[in-house]
Amino acid sequence: MKLSELKNGQSAIIVRVSGHGGFRKRIMEMGFVRGQKVSSVLDSPLSDPVKYTVMGYDVSLRRSEASMIEVLPEAEARMQVEAVATVGCDAMCDECSVSDCFRKMRKATRQNQINVALVGNPNSGKTSLFNALSGAREHVGNYSGVTVDATTGHFSYKGYKINITDLPGTYSLSAYSPEEVYVRRHLFDQMPDVIVNSVVASNVERNLYLTTELIDLNQRTVVALNMYDELTASGATLDYESLGAMMGVPMVPTVARNGRGLERLLDTVIEMFEGTNTVARHIHIGYGSVMEEQISLVADALRPCDDLPKQFPVRYWAVKLIEGDSEALSMLSSCSEFELWKASGQKAAALIERRTGKDVEMVISDAKYGFIAGALAETMTEPTRDTNRRTRRIDRLVANKWLGFPIFIFVMWLMFYTTYRLGAYPQEWIEWAFGRVGEWLGGVVPEGWLRSLLVDGIVGGVGSVAVFLPNILILYLFISLMEDSGYMARAAFIMDRLMHRMGLHGKSFIPLLMGFGCNVPAIMATRTIESRSSRLITILITPFMSCSARLPVYILLAGTFFPRYAPLVLVGLYLSGIVVAAVTARLLRLTKFHKDETPFVMELPPYRVPTLVATLKHMWDKCEQYLRKIGTVIMVATIVIWFLGYFPRVDAETLATASDPVAMQQEYSFVGRIGRAIEPVMAPLGLDWRASVALLTSIPAKELVVSTLGVLYGAESEEGLSESLIASGAFTSASALAFMVFILLFFPCVATVAAIRNESGSRGWAWFTILYNTAVAWVVSWVVYLIAGALM
Repeated sequence: MKLSELKNGQSAIIVRVSGHGGFRKRIMEMGFVRGQKVSSVLDSPLSDPVKYTVMGYDVSLRRSEASMIEVLPEAEARMQVEAVATVGCDAMCDECSVSDCFRKMRKATRQNQINVALVGNPNSGKTSLFNALSGAREHVGNYSGVTVDATTGHFSYKGYKINITDLPGTYSLSAYSPEEVYVRRHLFDQMPDVIVNSVVASNVERNLYLTTELIDLNQRTVVALNMYDELTASGATLDYESLGAMMGVPMVPTVARNGRGLERLLDTVIEMFEGTNTVARHIHIGYGSVMEEQISLVADALRPCDDLPKQFPVRYWAVKLIEGDSEALSMLSSCSEFELWKASGQKAAALIERRTGKDVEMVISDAKYGFIAGALAETMTEPTRDTNRRTRRIDRLVANKWLGFPIFIFVMWLMFYTTYRLGAYPQEWIEWAFGRVGEWLGGVVPEGWLRSLLVDGIVGGVGSVAVFLPNILILYLFISLMEDSGYMARAAFIMDRLMHRMGLHGKSFIPLLMGFGCNVPAIMATRTIESRSSRLITILITPFMSCSARLPVYILLAGTFFPRYAPLVLVGLYLSGIVVAAVTARLLRLTKFHKDETPFVMELPPYRVPTLVATLKHMWDKCEQYLRKIGTVIMVATIVIWFLGYFPRVDAETLATASDPVAMQQEYSFVGRIGRAIEPVMAPLGLDWRASVALLTSIPAKELVVSTLGVLYGAESEEGLSESLIASGAFTSASALAFMVFILLFFPCVATVAAIRNESGSRGWAWFTILYNTAVAWVVSWVVYLIAGALM
């Protein structure tokens, strides 16, 4: 915990002092050193600063300064002392205090924990490294933006518990894109013990730019030269030990997919944590005499100020002030001398531009790349083989002017055709299994509400959704293969011109394509889009991309009412969603948002053969998520729907005189009354009260449409539900098509609406999605119903 979190009257043992330069030196000189006991005594009237006692005297610290000191509550420190053998003491003894024994323990810190942040460029194998180290199953994709949030894993190694956090891929730590801001904020707020910088060994010059930014932060950093086998395969050589010594950062060759070099990497992490690594040292990257002079002047103005954030060095803040970095300015804006610092930075930037003829960003990037080039000139030999030949050959085919679109359309058609046709076989097996379970329960449980709940409610409702698991797995198989191979990035390249006409650019295409799997991660993936207007438009149109949760509805109704043309109906629905998304994007660009001039800059990674393990892990993750949803949300909702449909009961005498007792009971029930209330709104689309109820229950999860229909029609299998839908006469081909279109365009599930709220930062856009999507769904479905009715 941080010292700032210690409450008055509590005591703790100091574990570590963070920060840089004069601040850290002054704090340690005042007695805030590892092993010392510190107590929180008194808060000031405004809660800041706080009075602490250390080494027998009182010290006042601001909370911002206290947050730089990590402590361990005294009770935890005592337990650790008693558990670990110490130098000179085998256990806690009377002669030693807790702090004395704690100081003697060589490795004891917060129960031997090391907090590691994993940082790297997109496509640097960062998440593969995370999975290999932590044993986690994060999805690995061969394109930018797979990791869109921080994910933490835990594992033990040589007596340490290592907490490793996989951060979004980023090319630098500027304020150009959301992921860059996110990574820098994480390093600032969390202050990890060690940073592991994943670098593509075969593209080391470009990747080391981020390393130079980490050097500027003066954080304990280890470079993992990932995919090192690709560098050796090219015939190049790299003296990574000499390169590490030049840069002051230890470097370790690794191959994440087969675990090569991981033990050495972890040993180096421990060395950095314990301060025993002989390579690590802090260097300053020189920016030239003109800029260095201005950095010194701005830094001199910063140094005397007590409220300057101590997480990063003074030199770093000086450079960012000269750059005019918007996020850094925001972080410093609460400081008392901020306006003076800002003016000083602007003055320095103007002088640098006048003297060098370049803007500050160019001066910095030229200096960094010059530093990298000089270091590599002494440590690296050029490759003798062209390892990108295969990628260029494939690109000449799949990104060809004439063949690119036909190949892309064929891939999309193949994905949906295979999803429907191939998935039908295991569907039959699952359906048979649920049917046998329903028959067995019907024979064992006496007639009454319990049998109805088990057979009609749980088995019928859950079974009607579970049968579509194979289709969803096949869909995710295709998406995973496109992501892992590198084709996803080419799809964005191919679609850029079309996206530009929509008011977006090619980079928006990747989240939209991901939306075919699930809208929630797709919306989160928009963080890789630098332009805020393009990012917001992409967020708002992503729900029109038909997610896998809607697929069971399409397969059920298309297979029932359009059996010969079901694959074409599926393709048509997905294309309709794309068309509505395109129209919406264009409207938003013309009305709400200004023209976006952000260039389409996107890395096209080399093609890689997807590994069987990664693909199977991805599919298993989706299977696990789907089964978990079936066992929780869908089962609970199914029971609720059964209850609303079973109660209140019509008396036996009335039912005996009815021509259709089941229909009479349903209409009299709670769910029937709700459906009748909604029915007038949906009647113009040819939909009755049962379809209306199914739409209402789809709000938590779209899969509930099928389970709701299964319960309302008393069907125990997909085949039985299809027969009931036809026999009831409630659906015609036209109304079934209108119903599918409504499901396609209707506002998304609650989780997606929450993602829109979080990623847009506004409740207004969440409400816009609910209202706009519902209105569009009704209007388009009505038009489809009229046209289909006339034609059919």
